[in-house]
Amino acid sequence: MITSRTNDRIKYVEKLKEKTSFRREEGCFVVEGIRMIREVPSEQRKELYLTEKALEQYPELADWCDAVETVSESVMEKLADTITPQGMVAVVTMVGPSQRRLFLTMNAEFVRRKEDAPPPIYFVLDGVQDPGNVGTIIRTAEAVGAQGVLLGKDCADPYSPKVVRSTMGGIFRVPMLQGEILPLLQQLKKLGITICGTHLDGEEFYAADISGPIAFLIGSEGRGLSEEVAKEAQLLLRIPMEGEVESLNAAVSAAVVGYEAYRQRRVEFF
Repeated sequence: MITSRTNDRIKYVEKLKEKTSFRREEGCFVVEGIRMIREVPSEQRKELYLTEKALEQYPELADWCDAVETVSESVMEKLADTITPQGMVAVVTMVGPSQRRLFLTMNAEFVRRKEDAPPPIYFVLDGVQDPGNVGTIIRTAEAVGAQGVLLGKDCADPYSPKVVRSTMGGIFRVPMLQGEILPLLQQLKKLGITICGTHLDGEEFYAADISGPIAFLIGSEGRGLSEEVAKEAQLLLRIPMEGEVESLNAAVSAAVVGYEAYRQRRVEFF
C-alpha cells in the first residue's frame, strides 16, 4: 500500500491530472470513479489506484490491469479531482480503438459509404474553452451517432478531468482529434464533407437539407466562430430563437443541430 503523498507514482498521477502539456507528452490521462473506470477498454488500461475500502466493495478491480495498487485514504484525497471521491483513480492511454478509426479516416482517401449507412456527422469546435461544454458536446456526438469530434488547438483539453467526467464515458467511444483547425477543415472537405456554420445571416435552419455528409462548426462561448473559420463554411444556417435571445450555449447549439441532422437521417436510414 502507498501511504506517502510524496510517492513518485502519486506525483506522476497528480501531474497528469493537472497539466495538459504533461498529458500530451505522456499520451495518458486520468479517470475517476467506478462508472468511468468500468468504461475503459482493456487495451487502454495502464494503472489503477484504489483504497482498501473500494477494493473490498469492488473486488473485481484487483484484475483490472497489470498495475493495481492500494493507497491510503489520505493519498486518495490527493489523487482525486472530485469533492467526494469514490476511492479509485486510474491512468489510461489516450489512443484506443475509437481514436484509431478517426486517424485512419482523416488520413485516407474518401471511400464511398455503403448505401444502407447514414452519411457521417462531425462536430468541429473552434475555441470552445469551457470543459463542461466540450464534454457535453462529445456526449452529444455519441448520442447522434457522429463519426468524430475535431477540436482546434485553442479548445479546452478533452482529456482534462472535468471534460472526461462530462462525457459520461463518451471519451472512450467517440473518435476525437485536436490540432490546427484549418487543415482539419480542408481534410474534411477532401472527404466530401460539407462544412456548416451557424450564423445570424444564414438560411432558416429547419428548412435546410442536412441529411448528407456534414460537419457542424461550433464556436466559442464568447465570440462564436472566428472569422477565418467562418469563411471555410460552405453552408450557413440560422437557428430560430424567440424573445431577445441572440445566441445559445455552445453545447446546446451542438445538440440542436446534431439532433436535426439525426432526425433527417432517421427518415431514410432508421
